[in-house]
Parts: sequence; structure tokens; C-alpha cells
Amino acid sequence: MATTEASPNSNAPQSLQIGRVLKVGPLKPSLAATLTEKYDALDLPLGDGRADFLGEYAESVTAVVTSGRTGVDATLMTALPRLGAIVHFGVGYDTTDVALAEERGIGVSNTPDVLTDCVADTAVGLLIDTLRGFSAADRYVRAGRWPVDGNFPLTRRVSGTRVGIVGLGRIGSAIANRLSGFGCSISYHNRREVPGSVYPYVDSVVKLAAGVDVLVVAAAGGKGTEKLVDRAALEALGPDGYLINVARGTVVDEEALIELLTEGRLAGAGLDVFTDEPHTPEALLALDTVVLLPHVASGTVETRAAMEALTLRNLDDFLASGTLTTPVVEPRALVR
Repeated sequence: MATTEASPNSNAPQSLQIGRVLKVGPLKPSLAATLTEKYDALDLPLGDGRADFLGEYAESVTAVVTSGRTGVDATLMTALPRLGAIVHFGVGYDTTDVALAEERGIGVSNTPDVLTDCVADTAVGLLIDTLRGFSAADRYVRAGRWPVDGNFPLTRRVSGTRVGIVGLGRIGSAIANRLSGFGCSISYHNRREVPGSVYPYVDSVVKLAAGVDVLVVAAAGGKGTEKLVDRAALEALGPDGYLINVARGTVVDEEALIELLTEGRLAGAGLDVFTDEPHTPEALLALDTVVLLPHVASGTVETRAAMEALTLRNLDDFLASGTLTTPVVEPRALVR
């Protein structure tokens, strides 16, 4: 794609100068390849070469494509004076300084809805695995323990359990809908009560945790939800309670979670996310009461393809008209 004016195939006004597209952080290989081949996108280098790179190209960059795991921090955003849009591959955008982007008139987009089903499926799968101990039972069989040590210990029933959901947005609602099919009683905590929801609202996470068997975390990440599920909430969940997290590691007090799990003051946890990914706390690795996944909730062929397509649609819309398909923050003006 041209670096100073819109593609002949785009619908952009002829006066719109689109500049360069910059890739920030690791991306899905097919997405990265498309950005290079179709958009002539630049790669932001790591380490010592970054300063020289920005010195040469910063003035020309008008759009960034990144992931929810990498994002664009204040330092990089400030270094790109003509930046007009930050396009995220993923539903999360907590790694980007959204407040600064809004202040500077920079649009921010993500890929909502297309991954809702797979993340909700993962949450339910984690819940079943954690309560029934399927992964631990699999290891038990593979280690040859069944004929030696006898039957695997009894586990916890899933159907009919009381489930509290932290964050009843798109994903939280999809989780609730699935678990209703198991006869689970659902309650939730949100920043605000959801109008028209059929599920009871609880006005604090601690109160929610105290009244359920399983606490499912589906809230957005970011500073506003950091350690939202804190020590008090985990202690309220108690030694017979389970935590399932498909949101962000930062939403849970991970240090308190590890302490309570290792001391048997929580029954178990199913975790797809961690505070310092891809690093997993060593203390969790030996616990059969914990199911650990490498942040794969949206990791299906179909969902990642839909995420890629929506990412490119957001980028195309911005380059053509200065708008975004699924904006978190609308771009304030066309980049010229």
C-alpha cells in the first residue's frame, strides 16, 4: 500500500494522506504477513534499534496494529506525532493507554463479539475440568496409578452449583447462558446493574463470592479492575469455593490466590490468564486442584480468523475514511 496517499482501491478522499502502518508486538502470522504484503507495514523493533527506527519513521506512522497483550503505552504513543488509530487484534486493550489516546484524539478499536462464544466455551470447560478434576484424573491414569492406588478421589458435581460472574458483559452473559443449561443458579457483580437482566445483581465482589460455590471472572482488564477480586473476595469464596478466570490475570490478586490455594483455603482454580504472561507461578504447577491454560480462550481456527478479518476491516475503514468499525474510542479527525 502506498505510504503517502490512499490506495486507488480504497474509498478514501483523495486529500487523505494515510501515512504508514506500524506493527507493534507479536501478531498472528497470517495477519502479520498481510500487513507486510498488502499495507507495506513497518515492524517496531525491540531493544536498542527502537530509538533509531523511531527517529527515521515516527513522523510517517498514522496507524498501529497491535494485540491486547502488547498494546501501545504512553511513551510510544507520544513518540508517534501523527498517530490516528490503534487497531487491536483481540477484545482486550488494557495494555494501551486509552485515556491518553482519547486525549490526543487517537482512535482505538478492538475485536468484540467474534470471540465471545469461544471464550465462554473455555470458561465452562475450565469450570467442569476444575470441579470434576478431569485433567488431574488424566494424569492419574497416564502415571499408571489407577491399578496401583485404586479409584481416583471423588470430585465436585457441576450441575446445580451456585455460580457468581464478575463482569456480565458479552462474554459474562454468554457464560451465564451456558451454565443455566446445567441448572446452575447465576448471580453477578458489575460496575453497574445490567438493566433487564434475569440474574440477581450483587453490589460487591466480596458479597458475591460469599454466596456462591464458583466465582467466574469475565471482567475487562485495566487499571480500573486491577485486583478487583482481592484477598477479601477470595477468602469469602472459602475452602469449598472455586475460582475460574478467563479475563486478565491482573483482575485477581494472584499472590493471595496462590497462598490460599497452597494452604487449602480455596478448593481449586481454573486459570487461562496470569499476571506476568507467559510466566506461570511456580507454586501452581504442582497443584492438582488447579487447571492451567496458556491464554487460549479464543484460540480456535474459526475465531482467530474472524478476529483477523475484523482487525483488517478496522484498519481499512480508518485508512479509507478515518473511522473505525468497532471503536472503543472514535478517532477525532482524519489524519492528513
